[in-house]
Amino acid sequence: MKIGVMAESFRTDFKSAVKIAKQLGADGMQAYASSFGADGIMGYCDGDLSKKTVAENEIKEVRSIMSDAGLCFSAICGDFGCAMYYTKNRAEIDREKRVIEVAEKLGTKIVTTHIGVIPDYECGQYDSMILVYGELARFAESAGCKFAIETGPEKSPLLKAFLDNVNSKGCAVNLDPANLVMCAGENPVEAVKNLKDYIVHTHAKDGIRNRPVDTRALYAPQYYELPPEDWSAISEMPLGDGNVPWDGYIAALKETGFDGFLTIEREVGENPKGDIEKAVTFLKKYL
Repeated sequence: MKIGVMAESFRTDFKSAVKIAKQLGADGMQAYASSFGADGIMGYCDGDLSKKTVAENEIKEVRSIMSDAGLCFSAICGDFGCAMYYTKNRAEIDREKRVIEVAEKLGTKIVTTHIGVIPDYECGQYDSMILVYGELARFAESAGCKFAIETGPEKSPLLKAFLDNVNSKGCAVNLDPANLVMCAGENPVEAVKNLKDYIVHTHAKDGIRNRPVDTRALYAPQYYELPPEDWSAISEMPLGDGNVPWDGYIAALKETGFDGFLTIEREVGENPKGDIEKAVTFLKKYL
C-alpha cells in the first residue's frame, strides 16, 4: 500500500500542496476537481476544470508539476454535493462525466464522490440515486475508470447491495474508516470484508461518534423531509486518536489484497501540516 494526502487538507494552493506532500514523504495526492484553477495553473475563469473542455497543454502542465515531485494522483474527487442524485440534474450529471474524462487524462482512473444517503427501503429517493449513479458508473466503465462512492452515510451491507444492483464494472468504493465510525456507527474491519470486491481507494482519517445520528439528517435532510442534524454529533480526530481500529483495519485491507492508496484527509484542526506529518509517520509503521 502507498501513502497519499488530500491536497486541500494543506489549505494552500495546489503547487504548494504538491511540494509539502513530497517533503512529508507521500507517494501521491488526491485533489478536488475544482482545485487546479485556484493559483492559475489551468487558467479557468471559475477555477473549475469540470465546466470546460480541458486543453492538452493544461493537463500536461499539471501532470508535469506532479511528476517533477515524483508524485501521482491517487484519485480525483468529483464531489459537487449530493443534490443531483436526488434531483437528476442533467447539467450536474454531465459535469461529473467531464471530471471522469479529465481524471483519466491526469493519470488516474479513480474518481471519488459522495452520493447522499442510500435508504434501506424502496422509495423515490432510492430509484433516483440508482438511476443517476448507474449512469455515471457505466460512463466510468466505458472510459476504463472507477466511480467510487465514499463510505459513511450508510452501513456497508446496504452500500454493497446498492452497488450489486447497479451491476457495472465502473462501480467502486472509496473506503473512509472514520466516516463509518463517526456516522454509520460501523466497524471498518467489517466494512472491508463486505466491500472487498469494490474498494479501489481509501481515506486515512480518524474520528469519534459523540452520539447516534440519523445520517439522512446529516447529509440530505431536505430530501427526506427531516430537520438538519448538528454536525457536533461527530468529531474528526488526528490519526490514531479516534476510534478507528487501525491494527485490524489495515490487516483486513491486506487480507483482501488491496495495494492502493491510504490517502490522509484532515478537514479540521489548527495545524493541518503538523497533523498530516504525524499521520504519515503513523501509517508508515504499517507499511
